[in-house]
Amino acid sequence: MLFALFIAAVLVAVTVLVHATGFALVVRSLMKSRSVSPTRTWPIAWLLLRVAWWLLLIHAAEITVWALFYLGWECLPDAESAFYFSGVTYATIGYGDLVLPKPWRMLGPVEGLTGILMCGLSAGLFFAVVSKIYASRLEARRK
Repeated sequence: MLFALFIAAVLVAVTVLVHATGFALVVRSLMKSRSVSPTRTWPIAWLLLRVAWWLLLIHAAEITVWALFYLGWECLPDAESAFYFSGVTYATIGYGDLVLPKPWRMLGPVEGLTGILMCGLSAGLFFAVVSKIYASRLEARRK
């Protein structure tokens, strides 16, 4: 069990590093872009759509980290099962149709909690982008 918890801690660290790196790239791109303060509906929608796509790619990379571990350590029978289980667990859907072998069961809840935290960070970025858009619209009205 201690070994599984150690592996879980390593997987969490890798997940956070992937998220932080991807997050930094998205934020850097947004800061360089002039489109962070659009005032019309379609440019706002396009900006939010691009942010959503990037965040989904980051989350997919994180799900892949866990899935590759499950596959490499033969916790699940094949790649499809590993990616499916990882995605369902990371997103905290938890269908329960696939389960990890007993020595690795603690990884499921840890992956779920990690997914919640990473999704929370992503929601924070959406909030920051929408706040910036709202602030720029207020500023435009004052002028």
